[in-house]
Amino acid sequence: MTASTSKFDARADEYAVQSRIALAGYDACHELAACLLAARLGRGRHARLLVAGAGGTAQEILTTARLAPHWRYTAVDPSGPMLDAARANVAAAGLDARVDFHVGRVEDLPARGRFDAATLIGVLHHLPGSEAKRAVLAALAARLEPGAPLILAGNRGVYASHPLFLSAWSERWRLHGADDAEVEAKLGKILHAAEPPASDAAVAALLAGSGFEAAEMFFSSLFWGAWIALRAA
Repeated sequence: MTASTSKFDARADEYAVQSRIALAGYDACHELAACLLAARLGRGRHARLLVAGAGGTAQEILTTARLAPHWRYTAVDPSGPMLDAARANVAAAGLDARVDFHVGRVEDLPARGRFDAATLIGVLHHLPGSEAKRAVLAALAARLEPGAPLILAGNRGVYASHPLFLSAWSERWRLHGADDAEVEAKLGKILHAAEPPASDAAVAALLAGSGFEAAEMFFSSLFWGAWIALRAA
């Protein structure tokens, strides 16, 4: 992951609240992801999961751990403060012994470490350009067993091409107490600090070009989409 970490360092304290406002259905998306992974891997088996961009809530870990008591996690994030927030949530849930934390990028982990599944949630649209997006997906593929599932979730689509969705986003922040100036500032950050894949087809192409196959969308909320895909054999 090559996105600048500074904006996430500053957002660590508010991320848990703001992410749930920005993404309507935040918890539902994570719950469905956990259910899909459990259905694919089997709840009773021992498995190793790579959680890329784990900083902030560590919701991927907290939710899947409720279903699968034998899964262990490697959590990686380039932002130290964000990873500290995730570490605190993991500790509060009593899951410390099941999680290894690494400040850095997926590419920094040994390629020989083969994982049984991976997640990349809320990351891809922060990476500039197709090459950076393809690089992190390829890095994940290189660390997964053949046939292992990847949960990929993030914004997709050209923001300006969906003015109604942008307006609905604004209203959602107002619904949660933001005034007009705050809404304008939040939209400004989104429009200038993120570069999502242009379409669902672009996401599918990125996955196919990075070592994944059989991608299926399982969740959508305004600009947000979530997929499960398999590491190609």
